[in-house]
Amino acid sequence: MPADRPSAATPPPPSRPPQSRRTREARPKRRRSGFGRFVRWLLAVVLIIVVALVGLVWFAWSKIEKVDAIPDDHGSATSAGQVFLVVGSDQRDDLTAEEQSELGTGTAEGRRADTIMLVHVPTSGRPALISIPRDSVVNIPGRESGRINGAYAFGGPALLVETIEANTGVAIDDYVEIGFGGFARIVDALGGVEMCLDEAVQDEKAHIDLPAGCQELGGTDALGYARARSFDPRSDLGRVERQRELIGSIADEALSPGTLLNPFSFARTALAGGNALVIDEGTGPLDMFGFVRAMGSISSGSGDTLTVPLARVGNTVDWDEAAAGELWSALQNGSPVPSSLLE
Repeated sequence: MPADRPSAATPPPPSRPPQSRRTREARPKRRRSGFGRFVRWLLAVVLIIVVALVGLVWFAWSKIEKVDAIPDDHGSATSAGQVFLVVGSDQRDDLTAEEQSELGTGTAEGRRADTIMLVHVPTSGRPALISIPRDSVVNIPGRESGRINGAYAFGGPALLVETIEANTGVAIDDYVEIGFGGFARIVDALGGVEMCLDEAVQDEKAHIDLPAGCQELGGTDALGYARARSFDPRSDLGRVERQRELIGSIADEALSPGTLLNPFSFARTALAGGNALVIDEGTGPLDMFGFVRAMGSISSGSGDTLTVPLARVGNTVDWDEAAAGELWSALQNGSPVPSSLLE
């Protein structure tokens, strides 16, 4: 039989066009990181909050009342570092009759200096909060000698500054004032302040009845505590000590993370402060920042508190000429308060 003839070769499959390298090597699909999206979202939220808070601070600053309190020429008075005059006035013009009754402020017209303090920020060292009793007898420029708070009653902030400079030789750099209603509103905006009382405090004139022990004071009770003196045999001298303690607690609360890092708490406090404060026309935001920092240092124990050294104590008080002179010299030179004068 004839040998089998090989069959025709099977034609090769049709050739395909060569694939590009990009097609052959598929690029892996990039996936957006969930963490990256979260970071971008968080940054956007933080930016919005920061812009809103900056706008809020600007608005609150615009609400602060400005007065011409600090003279252009201090005469022979000098100071190094920075010296703030802090006044708590009995202003009640912005209070309704109901608020005056609730706060126990009375209905007297005009303004008087209920609290007078100096905040001294030395060139280096510890800041100090110095109480000046409002019944201190001093020489009032253009008038006879009298209680120091009379200078405010006669000529407002400008005459009070002039009087302090004339009697101490210390130049005042900045002026900060707060009235009755503003003080209570700031405390309420902070959600209250904690105070620890060694003894119960009952004072009908100040409208307070507080038990001994640690407790949270709202605006009404805090104002009453700051003003109370009829229950205390030391009268105004005991009151200035309580006022310093209370101011320290307010500073603690205002500078706490719960206030600074909480936009709602910060907003309430900033708006309350803007509506409550009176400052000198030349006092700027950086000056107020320095003031707040100093108060924070004092309230945390990194600063000192004292009352002007006194010689005679009665219905009115006289300063101890030698000891008070040491104090004023320290402020003039920008030095911390001498340890021998601290309580």
